Amino acid sequence: MTMAGSPAAKQSRKKRVNAASERLFDRELEDLPPELRWREWMLRVEAVIFASTEPVSRETLARVVGRDCSVDLLIDDLIEELRDRPYELVSVAGGWQHRTRVRFAETIRASSTPTRGSAAALSEFEAMVLMAVGYFQPVTRGELSKIFGKEVSRDTIAAIRGAGFLASGPRSPTPGAPYTYVTTPHFLSAFGMETLRDLPNIEALEDEGLLSRYAVQEDVAGSREGGADEDDELPYIE
Repeated sequence: MTMAGSPAAKQSRKKRVNAASERLFDRELEDLPPELRWREWMLRVEAVIFASTEPVSRETLARVVGRDCSVDLLIDDLIEELRDRPYELVSVAGGWQHRTRVRFAETIRASSTPTRGSAAALSEFEAMVLMAVGYFQPVTRGELSKIFGKEVSRDTIAAIRGAGFLASGPRSPTPGAPYTYVTTPHFLSAFGMETLRDLPNIEALEDEGLLSRYAVQEDVAGSREGGADEDDELPYIE
């Protein structure tokens, strides 16, 4: 017998409510002519994207349109419709999101208005650490310190994590099994990237003297062969 207030009972009630909502929500709109049906689907998709603070996936958008409706074609029509607007739909972090067009960035800065979803301000060194994690993840704090030739402090990691750009990765296969760090979907979203393949060309960074791929690879390999520092054996705690 399941108690009324038990987690199992609550989960069961939640499923029943969700199922009832699914039945009440008219996805197919079969009573509308094709043109109006498509228009309503477009508006639904735009409303969901507008309301979300994160990129919205294709799977999420498919919940509010007909079973045979192409989300990609709806997005194409919305992009075209917004062509003359100061904002657009962009594909980032595995979904779609409204973004102000680049040419209005100076206008928005001049207005001093608070904005949503903007990338948190990082120091130059924090940004470089974040970039290194992006290229060489999963990577430990000790390995990052070797990359930069100076300690990457816990405070630096905390600042980047606090901005939502880093998360804990798998434990490193070195003595002490220190935590590694990886970038988050928010990192992709904040910097307008679809995947990590959209990171700046590392060869261009090398040409600018900002990063040495081979030095980094040697440092990371040496760190993993030589074991972790005692400080790295302690897990990072926020």
